[in-house]
Amino acid sequence: MKNVKLDEVVLAEPRGFCAGVDRAIEIVERALRKFGSPIYVRHEIVHNTYVVNHLKAKGAIFIEDLADVPAGATLVFSAHGVSKAVRAEAAQRGFQVFDATCPLVTKVHVEVAKLAKEGYEFIMIGHKGHPEVEGTMGQLREGIYLVEDAEDVAKVQPRGTKLAVVTQTTLSVDDAADILAAVKQHFPHVREPKKQDICYATQNRQDAVKVLAPGVDVVIVVGSPTSSNSNRLRELSERLGTPAYMVDLASDLRPEWFEGRRRVGLTAGASAPDILVQQVIESLRALGAVTVRRLPGVQEDVEFPLPLGLGDRSMAGIDAGRS
Repeated sequence: MKNVKLDEVVLAEPRGFCAGVDRAIEIVERALRKFGSPIYVRHEIVHNTYVVNHLKAKGAIFIEDLADVPAGATLVFSAHGVSKAVRAEAAQRGFQVFDATCPLVTKVHVEVAKLAKEGYEFIMIGHKGHPEVEGTMGQLREGIYLVEDAEDVAKVQPRGTKLAVVTQTTLSVDDAADILAAVKQHFPHVREPKKQDICYATQNRQDAVKVLAPGVDVVIVVGSPTSSNSNRLRELSERLGTPAYMVDLASDLRPEWFEGRRRVGLTAGASAPDILVQQVIESLRALGAVTVRRLPGVQEDVEFPLPLGLGDRSMAGIDAGRS
């Protein structure tokens, strides 16, 4: 503690909740208010421990297997999307379903379905085992190949000549560009999306870290270990030469991270609520930080409509505000 003499906390802008996360949480909140508990949610609604525990306390039950959902229950699909097989099983079981899939993920699903009808196979750039990747790849029974790095590209052996590429929406922009370059080199006629699949919020938060990291001594990312976009923020800072640590809660902070450092950069993944950022700021003040300064950045005003049957668009529940 003797060497911890923080002066300033510098906030990235934008940070924290995105429109897709806002919408997903609101769907569960409104379903609970309208239909009562329990409401079943397939997979964590978003990858944040605080958010999941908050909704559990209100009566949400998170499951992975639809066999754990009783007949006649209300079911919410998480923001990451689901495969066609999961949708079919939910319909067959007669659940009342509300789909919280992020509309930007749905856009990828629609593109896959459209191009598959035109005879295309797909390369998907993403992380094996991530629910968004499983959902997107599950739009087809065959003809979609996952690549996690440039080395994987050479292993892809499509059956035909028509090939398109899609990406997980929460990837590192720079990593995805490197892998896409390898795809284009190996398959010169591959069809790219008309608009990059990586979502606006992921792009904006990574761009903000590129501005933040060079001007601070250490970066703290508020986000859960399962959050892909939060992990990418930490990795990006380290790639830029600034040490970075990811915390789920303010209690995860370690004083030794700040020894000999005066300026702390602070950001949050797209699934981390602002209340957690505020708690981290208070903990950094307790370690000696005197001022809090916000960097200029992109102001996001994106909103997505709720599914039919859940009322208007106003937000409630977990604080999604900005500090």
